[in-house]
Amino acid sequence: MTHNFHPTMLREYDIRGVVGDTLSDADAYAIGRSFATMVARAGGTRIAVGYDGRLSSPMLADALVRGVTDAGVDVLNVGLGPTPMLYYAAATQDVAGGIQITGSHNPPDYNGFKMTLQGRPFYGADIQAIGTMAAAGDWESPAADGKGTAETVDILDAYVDRLVEGFAGTAFRIGWDAGNGAAGRVIEKLTERLPGEHHLLFTDIDGTFPNHHPDPTEEKNLADLRKLVAEKSLDFGVAFDGDGDRIGAIDGQGRVIWGDQLLQIYAAALLKDHPGATVIADVKASQALFDRVAELGGQPLMWKTGHSLIKAKMKETNSPLAGEMSGHIFFADRYYGFDDAPYAAVRLIEAAGKLGQSVTDLRGGMAPMVNTPEMRFQVDEARKFAIVDEVLDRLATSGAQVDRTDGARVLTDDGWWLLRASNTQDVLVARAEAADEAGLARLVAAIDEQLALSGVQRGPQAGH
Repeated sequence: MTHNFHPTMLREYDIRGVVGDTLSDADAYAIGRSFATMVARAGGTRIAVGYDGRLSSPMLADALVRGVTDAGVDVLNVGLGPTPMLYYAAATQDVAGGIQITGSHNPPDYNGFKMTLQGRPFYGADIQAIGTMAAAGDWESPAADGKGTAETVDILDAYVDRLVEGFAGTAFRIGWDAGNGAAGRVIEKLTERLPGEHHLLFTDIDGTFPNHHPDPTEEKNLADLRKLVAEKSLDFGVAFDGDGDRIGAIDGQGRVIWGDQLLQIYAAALLKDHPGATVIADVKASQALFDRVAELGGQPLMWKTGHSLIKAKMKETNSPLAGEMSGHIFFADRYYGFDDAPYAAVRLIEAAGKLGQSVTDLRGGMAPMVNTPEMRFQVDEARKFAIVDEVLDRLATSGAQVDRTDGARVLTDDGWWLLRASNTQDVLVARAEAADEAGLARLVAAIDEQLALSGVQRGPQAGH
């Protein structure tokens, strides 16, 4: 038996498709079968499986579990919940890995799979190997002579207990917007166990997302939370993406606290306990963050965008804290090092208490920077990486100050600009940040000039 996936499905950090078009139950079966075969060949006997609140998730979960058990591997089914709850199960239960069925923050008709194997992120070549195995019907598993069993376990309460374990925060008045995503029940139970006053929005899990799209990094999706914080004069508000691994936040005045600004707050609190620690952020993060970490006595480290890549780098450098502009926040300090938005919310409460300032004051004290949103535009896939290389070559001859960690990040007197190729789409990503609008205009002009020299221009914005 062989199986071929739609070519757009196997991506750098996860597997993703449109249900009924590029993604079917047969795909879910093949993913389960291939992944479990890998697990069995590595000596594993059981994996954890969880799923988000999308309408297609239970159907895909059933097919996936069938594939895993047909490979002779057992399943610990943790059921409906956020991706970090599945990561928690993989970190604490007797399993060799885990798969979460989730469409993350994509539109309702999307779904997909995020995986972890033997405590490390599963991405890149690992994901390609699943496609190769399925296409070849390479499913000879050392465990396949027996049929695996599937056991359902409710770990929701244990997970919430772990989120508040050792909590040392003070009482605040907080708004929480679960966006009808998979973290809804977790947020309900979590807020019952925290001190302070909590006002909850959209905690009922609904895969049609009737209120707003579950992506807290898009400002328009924070309108309901802003209204709540303003009406009730709350201290701050937090919001979650569809599968609960990314956090968004606003302060008491309704100002967005972006991912790199949250990291500044977390770093200030964490470096009190871990002086000199390495704090990692991706190449899209503000220069203000890297400067602030250094000022606080920490070691700032800029790394490639992508939650799997950041997790791998944390392990390598023994970093207790990392984050991405997109709201993935990773705590290895007192936690497991995976991106967990409910846990990040708990740590925000703790950080404000530890620093003795309100979240609004912490946000207000940051250097005002002006920046572009992430500009994403389509280019020919065959030219995608070549364009970035051409830009890097030209910058090298001009003597510009360039960081090549992930594309080109260029530091000038005005600020910085970035041009990188997306790992997951035929898209170039650009961003710029300056102290004022005039500086920003000069940076954006520099990006456009480099693109023009490579025969492209910033076209219409491409989605994720």
